[in-house]
Amino acid sequence: MINTLDIKGIIKFVVTVGAILSILFLMPIITGLIYKEDVSSFAIYDALLFAINGFILLLLRKHRISMKIKGGIIAVNVVWLLLGVSAAIPYMLYTNIDFSSAFFESISGYTTTGATIFSDIESLPHHILFLRSLTHWIGGMGIIVLGVGLLSIINPTGSVSMFKAESTGISVDKIAPKIRDTALLLWAIYSSLTIIDMILLHVFGMDWFDAINHAFSTISTGGFSTRNASMWAFVNSSGIIWVTTVFMVLSSINFLAHLKFLRGDLSGYASEEVKVFVLIFFVLSFALSFIHYETSNDSFNLSMEHSFFTISSILTTTGFATVDYDKWPHIATIIIFIAMFIGGTTGSTAGGAKVIRYIIVFKNMANEAKRIIHPNAVISIFVDKKKLGDSLVTLVLGFFTLYAFTILIIMLYLYARGLDEMSAFSASIACVGNIGPGFAKVGPTQNYAFFSWYDKWILSIGMIIGRLECYTFYVLLTKSFWKKF
Repeated sequence: MINTLDIKGIIKFVVTVGAILSILFLMPIITGLIYKEDVSSFAIYDALLFAINGFILLLLRKHRISMKIKGGIIAVNVVWLLLGVSAAIPYMLYTNIDFSSAFFESISGYTTTGATIFSDIESLPHHILFLRSLTHWIGGMGIIVLGVGLLSIINPTGSVSMFKAESTGISVDKIAPKIRDTALLLWAIYSSLTIIDMILLHVFGMDWFDAINHAFSTISTGGFSTRNASMWAFVNSSGIIWVTTVFMVLSSINFLAHLKFLRGDLSGYASEEVKVFVLIFFVLSFALSFIHYETSNDSFNLSMEHSFFTISSILTTTGFATVDYDKWPHIATIIIFIAMFIGGTTGSTAGGAKVIRYIIVFKNMANEAKRIIHPNAVISIFVDKKKLGDSLVTLVLGFFTLYAFTILIIMLYLYARGLDEMSAFSASIACVGNIGPGFAKVGPTQNYAFFSWYDKWILSIGMIIGRLECYTFYVLLTKSFWKKF
């Protein structure tokens, strides 16, 4: 059982996140006022959200959190339920969708998946469009990281547990002595990249509203757009396409590397993971460019533009589209599938399995081959000249098992529900990998509106599992987790 102190700590953290959300929700409300839209219902809801969370936080203001990793895991999972409900209510208030669809759209936003149930996005009010992009931006760096940064100012105890439970990757690296300082520095660079991207998009032709929304979606590697045609609506501006391509790649590189760069340290970009990620990006992009050039009427420059953008979008799990790649030849589909399975780097906003895990798996495979030849040899795995412990390698292998298991279960479920093989397979990967679009019925020109309400719940759970990188969710299902803390 969880003791009373842990329960209070979990509640205090959850309501802190709720209070932060209510403050951030003022942004879409102000957007609605600017465009002279009726946001009264949204404003009332946001006021209630702030009042409820603020009141509970006030009651617990003297409580000092001493939360262990188990309490942090519970808090993170509870927060994800709060996130799903938080944006679902405004969606229901201003669109004709049920709670299941609204929860799906909300979770898709916060997990930066970018899968949508809206068929006519351009008919949505400006404040709802902004809310969709905002959920991406909040979820991109992790609402938990933001919460840890601010909560640790109020109460410095227990924040490491939350940071470990939410942060992406195989370990938590710090650039500042305190987790709070690291979290706030991450948000500072995150905000800076967003502003730079927004300005460049505007310079190359986007109006300010589109530029802000697409910058939110790009830096968070989310994929929600204000246009029905996604980035296809801006293909007449090569500047917009290339700027978005570059910033998607930057956002899928460890943000600690960006912070080190600002301090004159390039070591973050010299890591094995970043070098392998960049290599994969260019190899897949050039391969797809040649295939597209040979199988279409586009010039090589245009083929490169579409191909680099597509690989950047899928590899970084953003999910934007400038073309209907679902109509490309099978070999192009294979290349895009490879990108779907890989994902970005640790410590970035990108989803997927992450490059570092593939590095560790392939090095482990090479070592096992060596052990067959030299059974008595002591062979270790090194990444960036650092020896990895056996427990970490086991964790990585366990992750791939859980990741593949999740994709397989959801795929078989969708196939049993009557979906064709390609749609079921790609929808499963697209949701668990937080990518968004897949192929066939969930391709880049399609959406998820046709799924039943219970399908959307299954896919929403898949998105959360992928965003929490499996362990943080599945550990709740183990008997040992619920033994006395």
